[in-house]
Amino acid sequence: MVKYSTVKKKLKIAVDRATDNGLAHLTHYFQNHVNGVSQHYRKPATEYLSLLSDELGLVEEPQMQMLLPMKFDVPFPPPVEYDFTFIDLFAGIGGFRIPMQENKGKCVFTSEFNFHAQRSYELNFGEIPFGDITTLDLDIVPKHDVLTAGFPCQPFSISGKMKGFEDTRGTLIYNVFQIIEKRHPKVIFLENVKHLIHHDGGNTLKTILKDLEDLGYKVSWKLLNASDFGVPQNRERIIIIGHKSKKFDFTKLKTKPKPVLKDILEIEGEFEFLNEPYTILDDYKVQESGLIFIGYRNKSIRKAGVRPGTIHLSRVHKQPNRIYSTDGLHPALPSQESSGRFWIYHEGKVRKLTINECYRIMGFPDKFKKINNTGELYRQIGNSVCVPMVKEITKQIKEQLL
Repeated sequence: MVKYSTVKKKLKIAVDRATDNGLAHLTHYFQNHVNGVSQHYRKPATEYLSLLSDELGLVEEPQMQMLLPMKFDVPFPPPVEYDFTFIDLFAGIGGFRIPMQENKGKCVFTSEFNFHAQRSYELNFGEIPFGDITTLDLDIVPKHDVLTAGFPCQPFSISGKMKGFEDTRGTLIYNVFQIIEKRHPKVIFLENVKHLIHHDGGNTLKTILKDLEDLGYKVSWKLLNASDFGVPQNRERIIIIGHKSKKFDFTKLKTKPKPVLKDILEIEGEFEFLNEPYTILDDYKVQESGLIFIGYRNKSIRKAGVRPGTIHLSRVHKQPNRIYSTDGLHPALPSQESSGRFWIYHEGKVRKLTINECYRIMGFPDKFKKINNTGELYRQIGNSVCVPMVKEITKQIKEQLL
């Protein structure tokens, strides 16, 4: 059996740009040659491989078959046996794919625009996502049981400009609707930021729900917090589930007691300690969310319109200046922070969270491979989803809807 790493080395597989769909066709073909959807990828995969014939001597389909079956020696190989199929839209670095595969799901199509995220995805799953979803011929998307999409949240986030559907990114949800209309998956599984609930007075969410209902789905939604699923991060996200005949029952999700940050910290490592003036509060409180805002860097902060004596409260203090105790949770990791300025107070010292710790508080396994661009790593994890939360939701989707 040929190893994926061997073929990858011969092919010199690398993601040079997000529009390199030749490699996407090829790697999708490698992973789907026996499950009935290979026809979606066979012709362009063969044509792409023919471009590399001088090195491999492989041009025709029968010769390409010599590479199959393939052993995917990657951290998260595709399951040999599976119970359902799914597609991974706006895939990021695979926050949906890991828990879906753990629940015996088989991914048959992925799409992700950012080429750094594409690199991470290929390193971990042996498959390169297709690029810009707005430019794809949707005929290549196979039929599937579950559609997953953490669709772009910037138009709805309080961290973004909140333009919603006036923002070009806001319209990407309609590309999702086009796939739903074309393939009619059994289940729709969408994720977005908390502020989507309130955007435009709730009209944005109502529009999304109505469009799903018009497509023939019974829809339910709920605001969930990652901290209820075994990770020490206060990260609230709206989850929307649609099914052709039944509503998803969120009350059946099994939650866990909130953990604390110190339980997942690395014991040894090259820690970056704060070497500038800061203040640790004597009088601090454990917030209802589980956060413990315990101090701040002595930097300039917003003071206009703030009540006397409250200028250092976490709700007005800018994130890069805040310090949180490891006896509590960490606030939601933002996608805009590329410098990793997440300061924690642990064992009497203030230091940054390491990049590995950031991935842990999102629930990513330690075996997850990371690209060598630290700024992108921080952006990628801030854009991702909580893996244990998705795993529990997927488990209940299987039990209730599939």
